[in-house]
Amino acid sequence: MIIGAVKETGSREKRIPLTPASTDKLVKKGALVLVEQGIGSELNIKDSQYASAGAVLASRVEVLTKSDLIVRVGKPSLEEISGIKQHAVHLSFLNPFNESELIASMAKKKISAISVEMIPRTTLAQKMDALSSQASLAGYVAVILAAERINRILPMMMTPSGTISPARVFIIGAGVAGLQAIATAKRLGARVDAFDTRPVVKEQVESLGARFVQVDLGTTGQTKDGYAQALTPEQLALQREAMAKVCAQSDIVITTAQVFGRRAPVIVTRDMLARMKPGSVVVDMAVESGGNVEGIQLDQELVSDGVRLIGLGNLPGRVALNASDMLSSNFTSFIEHFWNKEKKAFDLDLNDEIIRGCLVTHAGEIVNERLKG
Repeated sequence: MIIGAVKETGSREKRIPLTPASTDKLVKKGALVLVEQGIGSELNIKDSQYASAGAVLASRVEVLTKSDLIVRVGKPSLEEISGIKQHAVHLSFLNPFNESELIASMAKKKISAISVEMIPRTTLAQKMDALSSQASLAGYVAVILAAERINRILPMMMTPSGTISPARVFIIGAGVAGLQAIATAKRLGARVDAFDTRPVVKEQVESLGARFVQVDLGTTGQTKDGYAQALTPEQLALQREAMAKVCAQSDIVITTAQVFGRRAPVIVTRDMLARMKPGSVVVDMAVESGGNVEGIQLDQELVSDGVRLIGLGNLPGRVALNASDMLSSNFTSFIEHFWNKEKKAFDLDLNDEIIRGCLVTHAGEIVNERLKG
C-alpha cells in the first residue's frame, strides 16, 4: 500500500503531517511511503532524513496521484481533488461543517475522506486525537503571545524599588486549550481566574492553581465528546455580565469558547472591552470560527479603547516543530490502529466506532450522519 504525505501550500502553515520517525514506523509495517520533496524544509528536516527512514521522495503531483492513503495537515484545494486516485483515503483536518462544496467534490471523486476533527474523544482513540494535541499547544502559544504584547511582567517580583504585583489573567473556557493556558500563565507567575459553562471542570481548574469564577447559569453541560453545549441568549447575557467584572480587573484575557460545528459565540462585547484597563491584551483563540470577541479580525491585531485585540490564527503553527511531531504521532497511531498485518494495508472498517465518527465521504456519498442533509 502506498501512503503519501504532502506539505501545505499556504505561507502561514509550516506544520507537516509525517516526520521521519513516523515514516520509519510505517515503512516497517510494509507500507511504501511517498513524501513530497522539501516537505520538512521549513522545520530544518532534510529530505535525506526521510530517505534514511525508507521513504521515497517524489513530486507533489506524484504523491497525490499515486497514493492509496494521503496524509496532510489541511484540506486539499478543489483543483487538487481531481488528481487524487478514486477510492483513495484522505486523512487531514477538513472543517467539514463549513466546506460543503469541498466535501461534495470529494464524495463525487469517490474519495474516503476522514476528518481528524471528528475522531471521537474516547479512551481508545486518545492517541489519535489531533484536535486535542493541537489545542494544547495553542493554549500555550496564546499566553506567550499575550505576555510578549503586554507592557508589564506577569510574576510578582520583589525589587529594591518595591514589590511588583502579579499580572491578572482571565481564561474563558477550560477545555484542553484553556487548561494549558491556565497552566502556562501560572508557570509564568500570573494570578489566574478561569470560567467555563461546565461546572464539571471546576476541580481541574483549581488543581492548576487558578480560581474558578462561579456563575449561576441554570442547566448547562457538555456533549458526549466533551464540548460545551450551546447557551441560550439568557444564559449568555448572565455570563457576559459576570465576566465583564473579571475582565475589568484583568491585564490579559484569553478566550477559547467554541461549539463544535457551529460559529463561536460572542462572549466579550465592545462594552466589556471599554471597561477594561488601557494596555490590557485580549487573545481570541476562537477567531478562526468567528471569534468570541466583538470586532475581532482574523490574522490581525487591533486596538479598541486602548485594549489590544489579538486575532491571530493557526496558533499551533507558531510552534510548528512540536505541533508536527504531535500531528505525525496522531496520524500514525490512527493508521496503525486500522493496519491489516496480513495484507500490509490500511483497513477502512466501516463498522468501527472510530471510523463511523470521522469518515465523511465514502464510495461516492456523504456518509457521516452529522453532515447528511
